[in-house]
Amino acid sequence: MTPRPPVPALSPEAGPGPAGTLTDLPCPVAVTPAAAVARRPVTGSVHSTDMSIGVDGPGSRFVAFLAGCPLSCLYCHNPDTRYLRNGTRMSADDLVADIARCATFLRAAGGGVTLSGGEPLLQPVFAGEVLHRCRRELGLHTALDTSGFLGHRASDALLADTDLVLLDIKSWDPETYTRVTGRDLRPTLEFARRLERLGRELWVRFVLVPGLTDDPDNIDGVARFAASLSNVSRVDVLPFHRLGAAKWEAMGIPFPLADTPSPTAEQVTAAREIFIARGLTAI
Repeated sequence: MTPRPPVPALSPEAGPGPAGTLTDLPCPVAVTPAAAVARRPVTGSVHSTDMSIGVDGPGSRFVAFLAGCPLSCLYCHNPDTRYLRNGTRMSADDLVADIARCATFLRAAGGGVTLSGGEPLLQPVFAGEVLHRCRRELGLHTALDTSGFLGHRASDALLADTDLVLLDIKSWDPETYTRVTGRDLRPTLEFARRLERLGRELWVRFVLVPGLTDDPDNIDGVARFAASLSNVSRVDVLPFHRLGAAKWEAMGIPFPLADTPSPTAEQVTAAREIFIARGLTAI
C-alpha cells in the first residue's frame, strides 16, 4: 500500500477558500479534515450497508447509508435514516475495512463506493475520512449521494476525494421544493454551481411525483439549470414509488403520499424527453 502524503494542517470544518489556499490544492494532495486534525479514530453513525448495480453510481457499488438528514421529504423511502440515533456508531477504520474486503471485486466490476443516507454531509468529517481512504488507499471510485442542502459543510478537500456527486434536485419551483422537503432550494443550486467550479462530475437526480413535481414547467426548470452546468454527465428521472411506505407505518407515521400513484411509463418517458431536449443524457 502506498503511504499517504504528508498532511498539512486543516480545520475540522474547513470550507471553500480563495485560490492559492490549501483548499485549492490539486486532488493528489487533498486531505480530509479528520486526518488533518489528529491521528485518532473517526466515528460516525451508519444506518446500514448494501451492494447495488448501476443505481448509485457506475458499476457495482458498496453503498453505506449514513444516518441523519435535515430534510423531511414527503416521499422519503428511507425515513428510518432521518435521525443520527437511527444508526450504529462505527469507526471509519471498521467501515473502510468492510469495504476493503470487496475492493478487488468492486474494481473489477467498474464500480466503487457510494456514501448515501440519510444525508452524508450531516457527518462531513466521517464522510470525508471514508471517501479519502477509499479513493487514496483502496483505489476505488467514490461517489456522494446528497441533497446538496448541506453542501457548505463539504470542504474542497472532501470534494477532491469525491469522483462523482449524485445531486437530488427535487423541484425547480421553490414553493414545491419547500412543500416536498420542508427546506429551501437555494443551497442545492449553490452547491451545484460550486461543484461545476471544482470540476466534479455530477449526476442530477429528479424524482417524478404525479401531482407534485410533474408539471412540465417544473421539470423544464430543472432541465434548464442542469443544462447550464458543464459538469452534468447524466440525469436520472426516478419514478415515485411507495416501497418505503411500510417503513413509515413501522415508525407509526402515516405515509404522506399513500394515495399518490406511481407515474406511468408514458409520463416517465415524457419527463426524460424534456431533459433530452435540453441536450442532456437522461436515464
